[in-house]
Amino acid sequence: MQISNYLSAALLNAALRNVSFASPATVYIALYTSDPTAADTGTEVSGGAYARRQITFAAAAIESGKMTAKTSADVEFAIATADWGLVTHIGLRTAATGGNLLWTQALTNPRTIQNGDKAKFLAGSTLVRFAQ
Repeated sequence: MQISNYLSAALLNAALRNVSFASPATVYIALYTSDPTAADTGTEVSGGAYARRQITFAAAAIESGKMTAKTSADVEFAIATADWGLVTHIGLRTAATGGNLLWTQALTNPRTIQNGDKAKFLAGSTLVRFAQ
């Protein structure tokens, strides 16, 4: 995943300048029809019963030489009541609406979500890695 400008600055300021950083109480996964970019400029899905969903992660551990946190439960979105379009990216965010972008990633297999479809991410399929 690509770290956002917001989170990059917050972590650097916390680690190097003793500026406190309050981690979000809840992290949400958002769906995008364009790249959100590190600057949080993408187009998030809207309408048709779309709403960000809470996402939870297991404790971080080293996997393939990199510190990795994986999702600990499936994440299911509501059944679309209208076409959402071609979902190409996901973003991890700090709030159910608004908030700050934490990380973003292009989907390996973008999907067109149409009326009656349900987007789902299986446990362990969404992960955040840091190189060591």
